[in-house]
Amino acid sequence: MIDSKALQKLMSYTRRAIEEYNMISDGDRIAVGVSGGKDSLALLCALQGLARFYPKKFTVVPVNLRMGFPEETDEVSRALCEELGLELQSFDSDIYSVVFEVRKEKNPCSLCANMRRGALHGAAKELGCNKLALGHHFDDAVETIMMNLFIEGRFDCFRPVTYLSRSDITVIRPLLYVPEKEITHFVRVSDITPVAKKCPADGITRREDTKRALAEMERNDRGIKQRIFNAWEQSPVNRDRPQENKE
Repeated sequence: MIDSKALQKLMSYTRRAIEEYNMISDGDRIAVGVSGGKDSLALLCALQGLARFYPKKFTVVPVNLRMGFPEETDEVSRALCEELGLELQSFDSDIYSVVFEVRKEKNPCSLCANMRRGALHGAAKELGCNKLALGHHFDDAVETIMMNLFIEGRFDCFRPVTYLSRSDITVIRPLLYVPEKEITHFVRVSDITPVAKKCPADGITRREDTKRALAEMERNDRGIKQRIFNAWEQSPVNRDRPQENKE
C-alpha cells in the first residue's frame, strides 16, 4: 500500500521541477521508463499521482525495457502498475549481450546508457508518446556534475528537458529536485521492494566512486551537494543553452 504522506512529499518535489522547467503540457502522453529499481518506481507513482489533479491533463504510459540480464523480471513493476491502475508495456532488447558478451566493455556504463536511451525512445514512439520521463534524481545530478568536472574538465549535467529532433520526442527528468534519501524512504514506507540490480558492473563504476566521494564531502561539509547543484542550476550552462538535441 502506497504511503500517502510520503507520496505527497515526493509529488511536491516533482511538481516543483515540472513547473520550474515547464516539463508537461496539456495533452501529453508520457512514457515512463520503469526498470523495477527504486527511482523509476517512485517516478511512476509521483507522475500517476499528479495526473489525477494536475491542471494540465496528461497520460502516463509505463514502459519496461528488458535488457537481457540473466534472471531478469518485471514482476515488481507489473504489480505496482496494477495497483496504480496502469498497464505495463514491456519490450525486449539485446543490450546485455552486446555490451558484456560481444563488446566485452570494461567501462560499460556509457554504451549501455546510450543503447537503453535509444531503445526507450523507439518504444515511446511506438506507443504514441510525445515525451519520455526518466528517473534521474537530485543526487544523480550532483554526481554527474562532478564526474563531468573531474573526468572531462567541464561544468555540466544532463538537461532537465531535452527535445530530440531525430526521434521527435522530448525527454524530461521530473525527479530532478528529489534527494535519493526521500526516494529510499518512499519505497520503504510504501512496502515497495525494488528489484535487485543485475548489472555485472554494479558497485565498481566511476559513478559509484563519485557517490562515495560526495558522501564523504557531505559528512565533512553539510550542504555541499546542494550548493554544487545550485551553482550548476543557476549557471548559463543550464539556463542559456537550447533544449533541442539532434540525438
